[in-house]
Amino acid sequence: MVELSTGEVSTDQGDVADEVRREIDALFAPDGPIASVLPFFQVRQSQLDMAYAVGEAIAKQTTAVVEAGTGTGKTFAYLFPALALAKKVIVSTGTKNLQHQLVEKDLPVALEALEQPKRVALLKGRNNYLCRYRLEQHQVIEHLFSATQLRQFRQIEQWSQATRKGDISELSQVPEQESIWGYATSSAENCLGQECPYVDDCYLTKARKAALEADLVVINHHLFFADAQLREEGFGELLPEADLIILDEAHQLSETATRFFGMTLSSRKILRICRDIEAEVRESARDMDGLLESVGLLEPLAQEIQQVLDRATTESKGSWLLLLQQSAVKRVMQDLGDRLNDVNKQMEQAGLRSRGLQSCQRRMNDLMAFYRVIMAADQGESADLGYVYWFERFKHSFMIHASPLSVAETFSAYRDTFKAAWVFTSATLAVNNRFTHFREPLGLEEPIERLLPSPFDYPSQACMYSPQGMPPPNSPEFVPAVVNMAVPILEAVQGRTFMLFTSHAALQRAAELLADQIDYPLLVQGEANKSALLDKFRSLGNAVLLATGDFWEGVDVRGEALSCVIIDKLPFASPGEPIVKARIEHISSTGGNPFMEYQLPSAVIGLKQGVGRLIRDESDRGVLVICDPRLYGARYGSVVRRSLPPMAATRDWEVLQAFIETLPTSDDDIIEVDADTGIDIH
Repeated sequence: MVELSTGEVSTDQGDVADEVRREIDALFAPDGPIASVLPFFQVRQSQLDMAYAVGEAIAKQTTAVVEAGTGTGKTFAYLFPALALAKKVIVSTGTKNLQHQLVEKDLPVALEALEQPKRVALLKGRNNYLCRYRLEQHQVIEHLFSATQLRQFRQIEQWSQATRKGDISELSQVPEQESIWGYATSSAENCLGQECPYVDDCYLTKARKAALEADLVVINHHLFFADAQLREEGFGELLPEADLIILDEAHQLSETATRFFGMTLSSRKILRICRDIEAEVRESARDMDGLLESVGLLEPLAQEIQQVLDRATTESKGSWLLLLQQSAVKRVMQDLGDRLNDVNKQMEQAGLRSRGLQSCQRRMNDLMAFYRVIMAADQGESADLGYVYWFERFKHSFMIHASPLSVAETFSAYRDTFKAAWVFTSATLAVNNRFTHFREPLGLEEPIERLLPSPFDYPSQACMYSPQGMPPPNSPEFVPAVVNMAVPILEAVQGRTFMLFTSHAALQRAAELLADQIDYPLLVQGEANKSALLDKFRSLGNAVLLATGDFWEGVDVRGEALSCVIIDKLPFASPGEPIVKARIEHISSTGGNPFMEYQLPSAVIGLKQGVGRLIRDESDRGVLVICDPRLYGARYGSVVRRSLPPMAATRDWEVLQAFIETLPTSDDDIIEVDADTGIDIH
């Protein structure tokens, strides 16, 4: 028996001004400007409805929240009304990769269609641009670099002589995540501003100037919240004023805001300031041997703290308040306070020597202030401040965080600094056809809301299978059961599968069990970087990729290579996670239901992202397998099912087999279509 799971979808367009609707209709008409540059373009109703919502938000200078299902073409749905109806636009995306896609692919098409001489600027955070001053300053401490860092530093020096934009992504030989970039880029803390000797040739300043002069600026969410943080602290702003602000991939906003509006003390931050002080002293205060000696004592203490934390706990993250109760942890942190204080006192005199040392002095003051906060947290102040205190341990570093329980008030205050229309959009914002879970954490009140379905024919393109007889997800037998259930499916679909897990432990266990059970290439997250794994998956055409985390979203594999997505569990966050635990306790203390208001909606959004990997264009067909028995066995399972695309669903293996037999098996059967334009891209 096949069950068709469909949910009610609101398509009421509200009171859109007639002239705005007419202008949008003209843009998307069969003989309109879009069709003039994209001959095979066909407007989708969801795309048009989204454009209406964007137009209404601009006309009324209000806020719109739009979930646009995969394949809607939401990029064009917001770009065309934005360019046609607003004078100054900011578009924020989830990642730098999406920034580049907008600037290099989508915007050129839109501008050609509209025949508008609009100026476009791509703006990144300051740590994405080379800082000549810091590169020069750290040449005097090259002896502290490892062999790998020194080789990378030499590559950066060579590249710095040729680059025009100073965008570190240009130097592919040194990946952007490498720590050496911290010695060749600036931060808000260490930038010298107008007193920098290279101020007239600053790549960041040039990029910001271009953004101020542009009609449309493309940024990412990290830069968006960096601007919010600066404005909150009264230090100005990074972004220009705008008539319209569009936040794409908006489902990420609450989590990103929590990170940015919090505070962090880390081993990397301690190491970085030690080396910055040493570089500045060797340049401007060579007689201050005592300061160099104190800094020399502070740097190894960060390593000692790492060792103490490693002995104190096996958890990769947890409550800082509980960890601080251990005598060894408290003792080494008190030693840190003593050494920070020693350096800080000497920095009062050193700060008079140069602008660089003055900047280091300010950073030491900030470091000391946050140190006092995290050491006082166990005295009961955290609840009063509305923060949760937690730690993270990595192989060679640690981080201690203070994260806000709520960002609604701060985010609302930031929005008030712009006199602009706002559009929040993503393919995954609604839970059970409602936006409450998205709106409330961001303090969005009475926005225009649109829940727009995907134009894909999910009932015929996809079949969801929920196997019967699966053990409970917390059972030690669950992962073996997932693998045993998956093997015949992998054989039936001839590999061509993503297996998405909610934990690395489950991922590794499944990889061990699968290794000798299938003949298809097995790719496992961690064996190579994300891009390399995806390229290999596409090129092989019959691989099975086991992944977690990053692969649940932002991954686009179209056509035959991906014909099946298997998800082990509903992605509930662990209730022991520090921020999750604190929010659960906070909701409970105010009389709410933390499971229905917070835990379940978060899991549904995560699941929708994973499900979204399967059908990427109009010709894709495939199988979705959700192994979690709670999908049908728990009372809330119906909420989860109603939140998914309306694909055919079955629990019958024979029905699934019959569907699999209809799937294409060669590239000749596939027509690859661009999800934004609807055009055959071959």
